[in-house]
Amino acid sequence: MTRFALSAAALVTTLLSAGPALAHGGHVLGFGAGFVHPLLGIDHLLAMVAIGIWAARGGLPRPWALPACFLGGMAVGIGLGVAAAIPPLEQTVAGTLVVLGVMVAITARVRAGIAFPAAALFGLVHGSVHGVEIGGAPLLTALGMLAASVALHALGFFAARGLARRDVFVRASGAAMASVGVMILLAG
Repeated sequence: MTRFALSAAALVTTLLSAGPALAHGGHVLGFGAGFVHPLLGIDHLLAMVAIGIWAARGGLPRPWALPACFLGGMAVGIGLGVAAAIPPLEQTVAGTLVVLGVMVAITARVRAGIAFPAAALFGLVHGSVHGVEIGGAPLLTALGMLAASVALHALGFFAARGLARRDVFVRASGAAMASVGVMILLAG
């Protein structure tokens, strides 16, 4: 095997060995806790990175608008999660990871009229799960969650741009993301 193939296999193995998100214990409080929260749940982390990769590789006219739509949906979802008793959506979060992973794996080029609302819907789902977990200081906590999401979108975007000549690695990462989503769905 080539060094690249070994590295890709190690990444996939690591991602597939991850359990479901462990970041969702609730009682998140303050900007710092909000910032760290999305980084600790593998489903949220990978989905947000996938949005950045999709923005970089999706051929959209305004690639920055895809993460912006996700963040807008996430902000609304956080508000809904804080304000209302929303049923658990963890399985739906895992489903968004499957879809986003497939989008990355096949380098899907989806029209903006479909991609942007889909990103907003995915953000709404992720945000509502986060919002339910906020125990206090909802505005500061939400700002922390959104800031971490921006960082993860940027990480995915710039990683995909930097790996422009290594398309197979980007596709493999998308397949690994989708696989993690499937494993979470099967575990739930």
